[in-house]
Amino acid sequence: MTMTKKRTRSRSQPRRSEPENGVKPLTLLAPHCRGEYFSEPDLVFAAGLRACDPKVGIPLYGPASYGTRRHKAEVHVGFMGTRPSVASAQEFFEWCAVGVDGDDAHDPFPGCSNAVGYRTQLVVDEATVELITRQESQDILAIKSERTAFETLLTLLDTKLRLLRGRDHPLDYVVVALSEELYRKCRVADYHESDKGVVHRDLHRAFKALAMRHKTPTQMLLDSTTRAATGDATVRGRKVDHPSVIAWNIFTGLYFKVEGLPWSPAGLQSGSCHIGVSFFRPLGSSSTLRTSVVQAFDENGEGLVLRGQPFEWDEAKEGRSPHLTSEMAGQLIEMVLESYKEERHHLPQRVIVHKTSRFEPAEREGFETALRRIPYHDLISLRPVTDVRLLRNAQYPPIRGSAFSIGDMTYLYTIGYIPHLGRYPHGHVPSPLQLADHVGDTARAQLWKEILILTKMNWNSANMAALFPITLRFAQSVGDILREVQGEPERKYKYYM
Repeated sequence: MTMTKKRTRSRSQPRRSEPENGVKPLTLLAPHCRGEYFSEPDLVFAAGLRACDPKVGIPLYGPASYGTRRHKAEVHVGFMGTRPSVASAQEFFEWCAVGVDGDDAHDPFPGCSNAVGYRTQLVVDEATVELITRQESQDILAIKSERTAFETLLTLLDTKLRLLRGRDHPLDYVVVALSEELYRKCRVADYHESDKGVVHRDLHRAFKALAMRHKTPTQMLLDSTTRAATGDATVRGRKVDHPSVIAWNIFTGLYFKVEGLPWSPAGLQSGSCHIGVSFFRPLGSSSTLRTSVVQAFDENGEGLVLRGQPFEWDEAKEGRSPHLTSEMAGQLIEMVLESYKEERHHLPQRVIVHKTSRFEPAEREGFETALRRIPYHDLISLRPVTDVRLLRNAQYPPIRGSAFSIGDMTYLYTIGYIPHLGRYPHGHVPSPLQLADHVGDTARAQLWKEILILTKMNWNSANMAALFPITLRFAQSVGDILREVQGEPERKYKYYM
């Protein structure tokens, strides 16, 4: 394995030249380089049984909450949308429930019933179907104003969801099935308001914020996606994932959204609280920022969503990378610790804060002051880099879990060739994560092991791993939806998926 750094000449030997005027030539020392490998972490499934891959653990053992009070033997699914789209979505769920074949590059989906997969039975009842009529759809498609069309569809979805929730039938999960035409018309809206400037809105994010008010987990599905996945040859020009991948992702998210626990992490320190910090702009604001926070607790890695206080940030004067004042950093930690204590009835023994930007001196002081009553803590800055890479003397990229250091800088490949799969499951050249900043008590090797575990905790899919730990990945995606939330946001992450 060879380490390279772009735009830097390798100078393993002193540069030699004839002395001029008696001045000795400059000697550059080669930086100390070191490499190591961390094996793939396990996940915990039903009855405490372990596997490193969700697509192995779920078929063999069942989800982690199987056999506990969290597990639902039945999941009542509701549908909203136009009649053809709803029919296509219902057919898709029925088709997936009996199993979906894979191929050499894709694992098969085992199906979903009381005996296989997530070990739950889907229940579909026409009483939990609310249609968007053809006339309602045509009226929206005829609207010329982008903003008006967007807001009209959003209001209509709000009404349909309220009607579904008001019926005397069990309802655990709602699928919003939209036609391609209606979705394209209302997918985004960009408009100008005199007091806010240019406003950009996204239908998926806006609807998620709306559905929180009804305390309903949802899944948005396009008619073209479900038809293409089930092999409808009339769907053209729409590139979708392999059908088994779609099934894995949809059903993994479904199980978590109905309070199930697909899998748990193995190896996180007991009593630890992992925090991801990100920033977002409230809707229509050009200068105000807020913080979004995701906590991952040690038993199962579940996320809680918290929203920090607003603060002013002028990119032109202060740069693109926002940071908190000492006071605001302290307030953020106090909010997290209070939330943790509400859930656990005690404070954590260790707190780990993840950010993608470095910790400014005042920001660091605020975090550390607020964490004085916690025995151990780590402040960690992680960012993907492209100017430093490993070159492997093999057909595939570096192995996931490969770590290396060049001088004081350390890097970890969280995506790469996966020996368990026997392949590299991505199409681009992988970049490592750089440990750009670290203040704390924990050895780097332990930090890397924990980060590898947290890259496996994305319940929006059943993939082996992702680039970022779930703390940062969810904090960033949550911020997009928090822009649309009016009032106090829901804390459970299932409403943001």
